Amino acid sequence: MAETFEQLYRSISEKGPMYYDLDKIRRAYDFAEKCHSGQKRISGEPYITHPIAVAQIVADLQLDTDSICAALLHDTVEDCGDKADISIIRKSFGNEVANLVDGVTKLVHIPFEKKQDESIENLRKMFLAMSKDLRVIFIKLADRLHNMRTLEYRSEQKQRSIALETMHVYAPLAHRLGIQMIKQELETLALRYLDPVGYDEISRSIEQRLSENEGFLQNAKETIAESLTEQKISYRLEGRVKSIYSIYRKMYNQNKPFDEIYDFYAIRIIVKTEMECYSVLGVIHEKFKSMPGRFKDYISTPKANMYRSLHTTVIGHDGIPFEVQIRTEEMHEVAEYGLAAHWKYKSGEQAKELVDKKLKWIRTLLETEKDPDDADEFFRPLKIDLFDDETFVFTPQGDVVSLPAGSNPIDFAYAIHSAVGNKMVGAKVNGNIVPIDYVLENGQIVEILTSSASKGPSRDWLKMVRSGEARNKIRQFFKKEMRSENIVIGKYEIDRELRRFGRPFTEAQKEEIVKNIAERMMMADADDLYNNIGYGGIALSRISAKLRDEFDRVVNPVTPEELAAKQQEKQAKLAQRRTGGDKSQSVIIDSVSGCEVKFAKCCNPLPGDSIIGFITKGYGVSIHKYDCENVVAGLKRPEDKDRWVVASWAEAVEKQEFGDFEAGINVYAVYSQRIIADITVALSDLKVALVSLTTRENGDDMILHLVVKCSNIEHLHNILKSLKRIQGVRDVTRGNK
Repeated sequence: MAETFEQLYRSISEKGPMYYDLDKIRRAYDFAEKCHSGQKRISGEPYITHPIAVAQIVADLQLDTDSICAALLHDTVEDCGDKADISIIRKSFGNEVANLVDGVTKLVHIPFEKKQDESIENLRKMFLAMSKDLRVIFIKLADRLHNMRTLEYRSEQKQRSIALETMHVYAPLAHRLGIQMIKQELETLALRYLDPVGYDEISRSIEQRLSENEGFLQNAKETIAESLTEQKISYRLEGRVKSIYSIYRKMYNQNKPFDEIYDFYAIRIIVKTEMECYSVLGVIHEKFKSMPGRFKDYISTPKANMYRSLHTTVIGHDGIPFEVQIRTEEMHEVAEYGLAAHWKYKSGEQAKELVDKKLKWIRTLLETEKDPDDADEFFRPLKIDLFDDETFVFTPQGDVVSLPAGSNPIDFAYAIHSAVGNKMVGAKVNGNIVPIDYVLENGQIVEILTSSASKGPSRDWLKMVRSGEARNKIRQFFKKEMRSENIVIGKYEIDRELRRFGRPFTEAQKEEIVKNIAERMMMADADDLYNNIGYGGIALSRISAKLRDEFDRVVNPVTPEELAAKQQEKQAKLAQRRTGGDKSQSVIIDSVSGCEVKFAKCCNPLPGDSIIGFITKGYGVSIHKYDCENVVAGLKRPEDKDRWVVASWAEAVEKQEFGDFEAGINVYAVYSQRIIADITVALSDLKVALVSLTTRENGDDMILHLVVKCSNIEHLHNILKSLKRIQGVRDVTRGNK
């Protein structure tokens, strides 16, 4: 592996000792190589190849010596036992390297009741470290990128799980930080595992279009170069085709066929000054016919991730549309490397001030209560702030404020300052009074009306706001300013919940129950618990199961005879589950099991899938796969945002204590009268029940849609593999009609 490291070493040593402490980097490699000695990756390669690859990506981001050292050492604490711990790294490489390594190290020694809690707490730890030193997330993104590049060696279930987390967290995070080179590769690699059919279809379409229009980009670049040379403008040209995932998303979100992707081709023009950007724009519009409505000025109005560029779509001389992006060299560096570029373009305090300003949303996110049972309260604002499209509005002074799409004047007020939001009594948009829940649109001028007589925000605002920042600041107000009122509300809510259990209890028993719950949740006293419930920091549904446990222990102690009866009842329920009679216990909704649930027919979720719940009107909670198209569309509807709830599979599902679930399968095969018989025989051999089968012809081929019974996602994958082996079957996929 010395040879692989030498390639990294040569690439960074070209800049010389004034940029890097080469001796420190070599010592970090030697330490990591010794710690990982004898360890192998799943691919069979020596483990040290991974930290070297991560360090190379970090070096490509043009980060500093300590970042490269931390990249080389990032897995030593987590994977190498007694060979390395933070104190050893701190002593050998200094505080900064040790803090960076600690920031990307998972919480491996803390037991968690649920996998989701572990995932959330690791994310929280990473964001906390990131709020102190931005380099933590650059190393983590580099780590995830190399893991995605080598994902083919993992199991199908792991591939999907890691790809889903990458698409939902790490790619949007790279976008928010402006690191396009990592964001685009993460998205494309994740899509390859999340929708391999769509990925292959778009890949083939790209190859076909490139073969049909061979030389188009080169001809367009030559035409532009000639015009810019005539104008005596110094420039640099780059050409590219749109990424697979960008095309996929546009086709999916906007329901566009491949032929209507007008920015498939793009030419990037990089010049020296901002003034030259607008001069070049004039040259392009003079040389080519522009498409109406396809011009965007991100120089005067930058994106929230600091992206700045001019975009225009024009028609080439062959009648082929293409996009032109115009920017300066510094804008280009920021577009490719995001906040990482500011280590190059800003010095000392300038860089720190800019980074602090841009990462205010991370620190706001961390104001959420840190109780492990409140994990979804951490993840909800993360999903909104990372995943939503943005709306750009202006203050009356002309400053740009970026908000999540669907935001209203309350979100805007709290984005300006907590004091503005807390004193808000109304709002004007473009000079006109509007309701406080008015949905803001791009380019509007927003003015907040305040009053010193205002007593603060309304609790109803928590249901109206879109941004995590506004929600957290409102909660902080009620937590700090309304503690007495919150305690009264919390006492009322808990008292009402205890009475729901159907047995009388004394005040002393209630105090014991609440005291025990507060201790279990690591709170100072019962009033802290009441306060958290009162201001909305903890939903009562999240502690209902704990209240029931303590209630039974304190108020309703179980005798040996009752315990035996409960065990018998439990065994009876278990037998019922195994026959498939009760699926309500298979899913946990907001940490509560036994809710009335139904499994959505649009996606037929199976144990092993990431799931989410939707509160229906009169039919309990509908369970969907997290990537179901109805979920993707539904999460964007503001009116439904409070009806989506956190859902997870019960532990008993993994032990297969429930009956089988239904799953849809599409079989694509050459037309044959025997194919149906072959499929039914194969399912019979696997002891898989066939619920329904429909067929339709497609030229010389046929498509069969099956609904079968299976226990989990792994069982389904085994069924798919068996069906693929049938003669005449072209492909088999999971899916609905």
